[in-house]
Amino acid sequence: MTKTVKPFLAALHGETQARPPIWLMRQAGRYLEEYREVRKNVSGFLELCYTPELACEVTLQPIRRFGFDAAIMFSDILVLPDALGQEVTFVEGEGPKLAPIRNGSDLSKLSADWIHQRLEPVYEAITLMKQRLPDQTALIGFAGAPWTVATYMIEGGSSKDFANTKAWAFQNPNSFQDLINLVADATADYLCAQVDQGVEAVQLFDSWAGVLPEDAFARWVIEPTKRIVDRFKQRHPDIPFIGFPRGAGINYPAYVEATGVTAVGLDTTVPTKWAAETLQKKLPVQGNLDPQVLLAGGDMLDQSVGRILENLQDGPFIFNLGHGIIKETPVSHVERLMNLVRGRV
Repeated sequence: MTKTVKPFLAALHGETQARPPIWLMRQAGRYLEEYREVRKNVSGFLELCYTPELACEVTLQPIRRFGFDAAIMFSDILVLPDALGQEVTFVEGEGPKLAPIRNGSDLSKLSADWIHQRLEPVYEAITLMKQRLPDQTALIGFAGAPWTVATYMIEGGSSKDFANTKAWAFQNPNSFQDLINLVADATADYLCAQVDQGVEAVQLFDSWAGVLPEDAFARWVIEPTKRIVDRFKQRHPDIPFIGFPRGAGINYPAYVEATGVTAVGLDTTVPTKWAAETLQKKLPVQGNLDPQVLLAGGDMLDQSVGRILENLQDGPFIFNLGHGIIKETPVSHVERLMNLVRGRV
């Protein structure tokens, strides 16, 4: 295999490196003073996502400060429901609020016909990012997985028990399948469009994959992901596709085997020795420092980073967190992490 110049892409193509590439989920965000400066000058979060110049700026901020090996485009998984025609807002201090979709009648009001027109600002932002990123820095696109996106669409926001979503899925699975298929196909098209604009790899976030029992996990996590990957690979067979089924636990191997993802993101709970033996021998892995450990810093950070590096050093690996960076994280802790991963201490 010809080695890829960018370390992040080299890892995704199966190359084992002496020092793994690194990026962090939510690396652009409120822990950075420069992000907060930009954020206070817009009326709301969606305005930031849909203003190409600003979305580009906040994408580049952590690259300038830390020199991560990859940038992930600044956006949100809920721009897709917004593009499908669902009312989506972000309330300061509370998070996303959506007009709930609860049945087939509500579902009939949504359409994928105009998603690219609605998401044009996202594509414009990607073009700017691609032009302005350093040559060695890869650009990642992303979307939410159908199950996770559906939970927000049905619950009307975040949820602790996903009662409405599970009720629909378990009581009316055929109707729920229509929603999943709508989101899956729109997601595949959205990810393809991101590649058309210049992203070099994509990640599918299934943040709530771990709340489902085994059979439901197979139907509502694995099958839709495979549907997306298959559709994506028909158009972009050489673009790496990272799956992140947070909380999948012992379902990780089934997810890897069945979906066709290029690489898999490990959440915080995954033992790295187990991952090295069970997953990394089959495909590149990414993860999985606990964001709370990064927040805490000190000896725990040093020890945790050392353990992850040691356990995953013998295969293709991308260093990351097991979930998104916490907004209270000191910048100095991220600097320490970079030094540890890059062997500068």
